[in-house]
Amino acid sequence: MRSLASIVLAFEALVIALATPVMISIADVRPAVALSVCLGLAVLALVATGLLRSQVGYALGWVVQVGAVGLGFVVPVMFVLGLAFASFWVAAIVLGRRIEAAKQAHTG
Repeated sequence: MRSLASIVLAFEALVIALATPVMISIADVRPAVALSVCLGLAVLALVATGLLRSQVGYALGWVVQVGAVGLGFVVPVMFVLGLAFASFWVAAIVLGRRIEAAKQAHTG
């Protein structure tokens, strides 16, 4: 489960970071605000990736999902991207649990 979730968060961090110039140029958000929000959320995604060995990482991952969807209020395309990554996040958790259960049943 951890490897799937870390892949989702790593790619999401990249997409969120790339939303920074979009917020500045298209949504007319002040650069300081766009940088702090987008890059802060991207760094949070990377921190969550590093903390996936504990439940704290997964909790932070959910916060990142909410934040990514919330960016859609400023940049509407982020509603689509945020919901897509939230879907990938849910799929990573569900499939990861199934894979772990199958491994445990096979070895146990």
